[in-house]
Order: sequence, then structure tokens, then C-alpha cells
Amino acid sequence: MRWPSAVEVREVGPRDGLQNEDPVPVDARVRLIDALSGTGLRRIEAASFVRADAIPPMAGSDEVMARIERHPGVVYSALVPNPKGAELALAAKADELELVVSASETHNQKNVKRSVAESLVGAHELVELAHGADTPVEAIVSTAFGCPYEGDVAPERVAQVAGHLVDAGADRLSFGDTTGMATPARVHGLLDELERAGIGADRVGLHFHNTRGTALANVLAGLERGVTRYDASIGGLGGCPYAPGASGNAVTEDLVHMLHDMDIETGIDLDALLQCSHLAQDIVGRELPSALLHAGPRTRKYAS
Repeated sequence: MRWPSAVEVREVGPRDGLQNEDPVPVDARVRLIDALSGTGLRRIEAASFVRADAIPPMAGSDEVMARIERHPGVVYSALVPNPKGAELALAAKADELELVVSASETHNQKNVKRSVAESLVGAHELVELAHGADTPVEAIVSTAFGCPYEGDVAPERVAQVAGHLVDAGADRLSFGDTTGMATPARVHGLLDELERAGIGADRVGLHFHNTRGTALANVLAGLERGVTRYDASIGGLGGCPYAPGASGNAVTEDLVHMLHDMDIETGIDLDALLQCSHLAQDIVGRELPSALLHAGPRTRKYAS
């Protein structure tokens, strides 16, 4: 098997990870992002501009963005639910905006209080607003592998939503396993359908949750197909407030450890990443599900 020579890992712990925790003070959020910025990561999801009463842990995102130490070459992105959130994120100088549309009608209603059709119409306005400020937009299709309310989501449905987001002008696409329902077979099935819709692996990013222990196996399936963009969360923080049972994301340090042992370049310092994982664990005050945090990295020892 010929794997890609390099992979881009986006760290989503400061947003996707912390949104499911008890609110963490702005100081601690800034400290975590600054530590992550020194690991070699090139993309960090730093904040979410949503109503504080809807997602209390993301209150103060404007202050977070104002106080972080921005490293050259690092993209600090922000999730926005609508044009108002986009305006706030642009004012806070987010380097990239992320808009989310669920492939599942029920999850979209619970997540953003809109139908999927309404969200797709709104995507045009949001992209136009961002592009007017010379800011790229990544469109994320969530519940791409299943919905906690509706069950299976047809790959054809996911590809249809993705096509509309391309038409809206999205610069990048990502597909979220919001509930940890993906398996390698489902990853291949979705990528097959996206290919039929004219969306190749080079335009795809993947976001896996480890709810059922399949996150790294799903990454391997993506690598087999040439996908080189993956989201992960420090220590395995994360979940979705509107997806019951959706526990943590793919673990950043576990993912990087696996990629490095496969001779796939990430540009990330694993030792520095592990220090960030300890920091994240201290910040939330509980043991995180990172395997590497507890077992440590493997070392190559060959018999003479």
C-alpha cells in the first residue's frame, strides 16, 4: 500500500473539544491555543461565534481571538452558524470561517434551528460576506455517516448537500462523523459517492469521532483513498451538544503517532503535542481518553 507522503492535521480541541465541557475560562483557552501553536500544527480551530446561551463554553470567543499569540503560517479558524456569526468572526480576524450544514434534517434543526434547505440558501450569503473580506470558507457536512435521530444517512444525500455547498462558493469541504457511526466500509462508500458527484479525494477533509473506537481505522480507510486532511482533538476532547452519545474526537496525538510510524509527514512535534495533552487534561480537570497520554509513544527497537 502506498500512503500519502504527508497529511494535514487540523486541531479542533479549542472549539469542538471544549464546547462539550463545563465552561473553561478565557485565560485557559488562550493558554491551550498558544501551546498548540508551538507544536508545528498549521491549522487550529480556535473559536465558535454562536450565541452564548446556546453554547455557553464558547462565550468570550472574541476575547480569545484577540489574546492568542498568532504564529506565522498557522491558520486560526472559527465556526460560524450564520451571517451574524460570520460578521463577528471577521471582526475578530479569524483566518478562515467554517460553516456547518447537517446532511440530516433533524440534526440540522436541532443544531442551527433551520431546515437543510434554509442553511444551504444562507451559505451563499455567508460565503459572499467572507469572500468580501478576503477570507476563505470551509463548508462542513455534519452527520455525514449517520444521525442520532434518523439513523443511517444515504451517501447520495451527503453528496447532494456537498454539491450545493460547492455551488455556494465554499473553498474547502469537510465531512463530519458527528456521532462516531463511521466504519471503514462507510468511509469508502461515501468517497465512492463523492467521486461520482465529481468531488475527488483531493477536495475532501474528514472529521471522525471515536465514540465506537473506529476513528483511526477510518483514517486508514481515508488514507487508502488519498485523503490528506483530517481533524483531531488534543487528548480526545469533544463531542456534540446536539448529538446524544457522541463522545470525543479522534485523538490528535494518537493520530500523529500513527502517521509518523507510517512515515507520513505532518510537520508536528509529537513530544510538544503530548505536553499540550497534559495541559488540556489539567484544564478540564479529568482524565482524557488519549491512549498515548497514558501509554506513551512506541520506540523502535530492533534486535541485532
